[in-house]
Amino acid sequence: MASNKKGFFLVRWFKRMFMGPDKEVVDIMQEEQLQTPFKTMMKKFLKKKTVVFALSMFLLIFAFVLIGPRYWVLDLSEQDSTLTNLPPGYNMMSIPKEARGKIADIAPGGTYGIGIDTNGYVHTWGTTRITEKIDLADIPDEVREAKLVKLAAGADHVVAMDENGQLYVWGNTRLQQGNFTSDMKKEMQKGWKVIQLEASNQFSAVVTEEGNLYLWGNKNQNDINVTKKYQGKIAKVALTANHYVSLLTDGTVAYTGSKGKGNPLATTPKDMKGKTIVDIAATSSAVAALSDEGQVFVWGNTVRGENLIPEFASPVKKIYGGRYHFTALLEDGSVVSWGNNKYNQTAVPAVLTNGDAKVSELYVGNHQNYALLEDGTVETWGLKGFLLGTDDLGRDMLTRIVNGGAVTMTVGAISVIISTIIGVLLGGLAGYFGGKIDIFIMRIAEIVGGLPFIPFAMILSAVIGSRLDSNQKMYLIMVVLGVLSWTGTCRLVRAQILAQREMEYVTAAKAMGIKETTIVFRHILPNVFSLLLVNMTLAFATCMLTESTLSYLGFGIPLPQPTWGNLLDGANNSVVIQQYWWRWVFPAAIFGMCTICINMIGDGLRDAVDPKSNER
Repeated sequence: MASNKKGFFLVRWFKRMFMGPDKEVVDIMQEEQLQTPFKTMMKKFLKKKTVVFALSMFLLIFAFVLIGPRYWVLDLSEQDSTLTNLPPGYNMMSIPKEARGKIADIAPGGTYGIGIDTNGYVHTWGTTRITEKIDLADIPDEVREAKLVKLAAGADHVVAMDENGQLYVWGNTRLQQGNFTSDMKKEMQKGWKVIQLEASNQFSAVVTEEGNLYLWGNKNQNDINVTKKYQGKIAKVALTANHYVSLLTDGTVAYTGSKGKGNPLATTPKDMKGKTIVDIAATSSAVAALSDEGQVFVWGNTVRGENLIPEFASPVKKIYGGRYHFTALLEDGSVVSWGNNKYNQTAVPAVLTNGDAKVSELYVGNHQNYALLEDGTVETWGLKGFLLGTDDLGRDMLTRIVNGGAVTMTVGAISVIISTIIGVLLGGLAGYFGGKIDIFIMRIAEIVGGLPFIPFAMILSAVIGSRLDSNQKMYLIMVVLGVLSWTGTCRLVRAQILAQREMEYVTAAKAMGIKETTIVFRHILPNVFSLLLVNMTLAFATCMLTESTLSYLGFGIPLPQPTWGNLLDGANNSVVIQQYWWRWVFPAAIFGMCTICINMIGDGLRDAVDPKSNER
């Protein structure tokens, strides 16, 4: 029976608050034009265009961070040294208009592309800046004047060769990327015939028609030595990030460097023995070989799915390697890719998979792929760029902003709920019962409110949080913010109940013998709910700002878990502010817009529930 009365009360309260009075009552009292408190508040709230705009913007941001993580999935272990501090844009595969239709050769780099047209002119596109002072788009005059026939793009430098066999290097040359060996210089002077030109991470390679291999660049980081017994027997070379593997003229594959012992690249698959290899290619840490029978073999560190070789509709004609994926050109003219597909680098366009387009040559880079067709057009697929750029570890800023916003808003919302529950309970008891209970609760509120909030939270987070992981520390921050920020709500509820408890309806409820707690939480609190809603809205923005302040100072939720606060922490130096503006502008913009909108909504609600704000 008691539960039925409780349910009837809740239904009646909800109906009176949100749906309006009964139709019969309205018919009798039409002159009064009765409206529910909620309808009255909303009518006044929606009159202000600025408040409606703020509400719309907040709902868009809220939907963005709520739904966005499903599309921009966060990988906390993600990092890529080849994609660090990239500016916003989708230009990594945007071949210049003046070069379209007459491309002769393309060299895809990590974040850029460089090509030669049929007139021998060099074109660059994408993110070509390597350092503050080095830009690969700054092509030397001697290169522009030369008749180039071959190109190779490395991580931080470009190698080109003219029709006379002369090599040119530009970009970062501080680690001997441009220092040719004495043997190379002699061969160049004799007019050597180069059949392959390659570049990788701070080192490059040349294979001549005589079967000789020449490597130069950073010796400390890369194995660029060639075992003498293999010279004169090398038909092709495949460069990984720091090593290389050679295809010999007898159809076998060998690690021809000096660091083959214990190297996974030096151990070829057992089922490859006795096979005649006609082509090889390499990713960052794996190698693929193609036999004369059309079989593909993969070995090395295949951590990104490079060894998941698909079934081919026709025999493989040639293979190519990116950073973590392989691409194959089949004899029927179709193209197949496999391996890591994080940036759609294996999502080959339909026009290439069905063999309708006649492919003349494929050019495969780290994350970009180019297919030069016989009619001169170029099909591209892979990484176009990043809408909001990347950070110092090569992580997508858009993904981190979306997921960081979800964390920041969750922390703010849960903290407000905790502080509101504590504040309503203690404030309700203090305001209604008064006396010693009021004095005791208010003294506790004064003690908690007198604590220096940010320093205390920093100390508490540093002492306890050092033993917790990122998720546990997130829960800790929620509790800390909630437990330390209830005093304002407590005072507000106490003040309102002190006024409401003298009203006639409270006296009538006491006369009917209704319990004290029921009067407080069922009769009085609904009358102060509108003010409480305003307070919760403003407290939500405050909790978000406090969490972000703690994260910015390094005492909040730790990396790699993103929040809007620790995203700004990464921009806490002059170099980032001046050179990598996107790392702080975008997080600051969306966070600032969100908090401003919340405060505008709170102010609008406060004006809407204030009967003196407008004429009645």
